[in-house]
Order: sequence, then C-alpha cells, then structure tokens
Amino acid sequence: MEIFKNIPEIKYEGSKSTNPLAFKYYDADRVIMGKKMSEHLPFAMAWWHNLCATGTDMFGRGVADKSFGAIEGTMEHAKAKVDAGFEFMKKLGIKYFCFHDVDIVPEAEDINETNRRLDEITDYILEKMEGTDIKCLWGTANMFSNPRFVNGAGSSNSAEVFAFAAAQVKKALELTVKLGGRGYVFWGGREGYETLLNTDMKFEQDNIARLMKMAVAYGRKIGFTGDFYIEPKPKEPMKHQYDFDAATAIGFLKAHGLDKDFKMNIEANHATLAGHTFQHDLRVSAINGMLGSIDANQGDMLLGWDTDEFPFDVYTATMCMYEVLKAGGLTGGFNFDAKNRRPSYTVEDMFEAFILGMDTFALGLIKASEIIEDGRIDKFIENRYSSYKNSELGKKITSDDATLEEIASYATDKGVCALPGSGKQEGLEAIVNSILFG
Repeated sequence: MEIFKNIPEIKYEGSKSTNPLAFKYYDADRVIMGKKMSEHLPFAMAWWHNLCATGTDMFGRGVADKSFGAIEGTMEHAKAKVDAGFEFMKKLGIKYFCFHDVDIVPEAEDINETNRRLDEITDYILEKMEGTDIKCLWGTANMFSNPRFVNGAGSSNSAEVFAFAAAQVKKALELTVKLGGRGYVFWGGREGYETLLNTDMKFEQDNIARLMKMAVAYGRKIGFTGDFYIEPKPKEPMKHQYDFDAATAIGFLKAHGLDKDFKMNIEANHATLAGHTFQHDLRVSAINGMLGSIDANQGDMLLGWDTDEFPFDVYTATMCMYEVLKAGGLTGGFNFDAKNRRPSYTVEDMFEAFILGMDTFALGLIKASEIIEDGRIDKFIENRYSSYKNSELGKKITSDDATLEEIASYATDKGVCALPGSGKQEGLEAIVNSILFG
C-alpha cells in the first residue's frame, strides 16, 4: 500500500526548476572529479527524526502525524514505519538509513522482550531491503532516553546500569551486522557530568573505554568489519560531556588504544555548539586519519541548543565538501540527523526538507570541486609555507635533526626578524565568493 500517495518519485530538474518536489542541484549521475555525485554523497535517512519525531518540544505536544496508519507504540506501528521509510527512501533515491535500537521498536520493560521485538522488526527490514539497493549505513544503541541512564551508560556510577548498557550495545551490534551496516556509532548522550563534586572523572572515562573495548572485541568476533565511530558533542543533555569535540574524542581514543578501530562521526550542529566551525572538526578528524562519517545538519546561531535543522547554508556545505574531497572521501556517509521545524508538519514538508538538504550538499560538492580545480587557494597555502622547503633553515627544521641551539643561533646571528608573509584572508575569501556566486 502506498503511504505517500501524492508524492511522486523525486527527479533532477535543474537549477531553474520551480517544482518544490524536484532536485535543483542533486544529479545522482553527474560526474564530479571522477566520481558520480551519488558516490561522493552517500545520503542516509535518520530513522529517529524522519519516522519518529512529531515536533514535540518542551512547551507542546507533537503536531506531525507519524502514525502511518497504525496505533503508535505497537509492533504494527513499528512495521508501518518500516513501510513508510522504504517508500520515502525509494522516492528520494536515498540508499542508506541509520537507526537506534529503540527507534525501530517500542521499548519494553524487560530487555528480553525488547530484544525479541528487535529480532522481529529487523527480519521485516531485511524483507524490505530485498530487491532494493537500500542499505544500512550505521546502527547504534540509545543509551540516554531510558531513566536508568540518568547518570550515563558506560560512565554510570551503577555497575548494573553498565551491564544493561553492554547488553544494548551487544544487541545493536548484532542488528547492525544482520542489516549489513557499514559502521557502528557511540554517541555519549549522557556520558558526562553535572558537577565534579560527585564525579570520579578518571574512573568514568576508563569505564567508557572498557565498554568500547568490549564492543570492538565482540563486533570483530561476530564479523563486523566496519568502523566504530564516536560522535562528539560538548553539552546537552549533560552540562559537560566527555566527547566534547573531535580533538577531545581523538585524544581519548588514542589514550585508551582505541584509535585503530574508531573514527569520527562529525555533526555540524555539535561542532558549532563546541565553539568550532563544522570545517574545523572535519579538518581535525582528517589530519588524524579519523574522518569517518558525517551527520549533515546545521544549528541556529541565535539558539544555544542542538536544533538539528536541515542544512541550507551553501557556504558551510561547500567548506564541508572541500574537507571531504581533500581527505579522499568518507568510509561512512552523510546522515541527515535533521528534523523539520515544528510548524513544518506535513508529508510534503518531509520531502521538501530532504530535497533542501540533498541539494545543499550537492551544490556544496560542485563548488568545492571548483575551488580545488581553480587551484589558487592550494597554491597560496603552498607558497605561504615555502620558507620551510626553499631555505636551508627551513629544511634543517623539518629534517627533525636540528637542535634547539642550532636553530636559535640563526636568530641571534641575524638579530632582526622580518614579518611573515601576509595571510591574505580577505583575498582568499573573495576567491571563494567569486567561485560561489560568480
């Protein structure tokens, strides 16, 4: 049975189209820098926002109908969401989905009943996947909504809660393997603290690492060959979360010997909450060889929380795709961890939001490739550091053989230091603008 009856298959019509249910920039087969756009941009649907979120906020009930013709909180509703999700993805040409365990079934009081429901629904998802090219990008366990996780999961002060977290991770890993997922994500939604007056920070962080090590060992044991991901976020719901930003998360992974199995799943909105640009956390991940996957959304700079908006900022998307292209692409994909604004509650709004996000990143890809092919920014950066390649002093420094005394003697012999070359920030920004809007 067709659920979205008035929505056609979404086609590419070009930038001049005024059809709200058509792509303006996302042309799946267009070749950019040797690869199809669809290969550069493996888009994914977030189960939780697209099929579950109704627009509920702290001041009001939901306004969007996500029942899909079934009674909410039942297994019939869980199956209706599967039907809706696959029809949605097919009509948009989306090839991947991402899920938490409790997105796909209603959680029961007893974890054993929840696991039985998960087995049932993933059997149904596998049936729907048959004969399609739709795949699982990554899975994860929701270890922040249930009241037992009030003090965290891996970081909980309760050994019993830790055990239940381990059970959820175990099952979510099994489901990810069952559905052929490319990755598995840890988002530490409550892995942090409110006050240090009641917190043993080192013990909590060590326990988080213990849970992750157990997950890696079990995942490899059952045949999971993909990447594990950490998704950094600085705050909310906890006041201070341990995976504050990419640099903090990478430092944690390296300190605990987890960096060979883990990469970063970078979310735009989380990066800005940490006081960084999206591009910053992407670059930090890339230079450490740990750029894995992306949650494609954006925040509102006037609001101090995680608004998870569909991306429309082409400049930010361009800078994102610049980093991705420079890094050689992702092992994961672009998951729209984004939700419609509360007043955008219709079925048409659901589709238009994804069209907006897909077009924004497609245009970002086009413009990022033009910046790279233009070459002026790369050439400027190369020239900016040329003294390290073209002078005896620079070669000595970068050889790693020099002593502090040798290098210091250059300065004392010369006596006076010239200014370094201009950073030309405004000129470089003008180049970007000319490519974006010229």
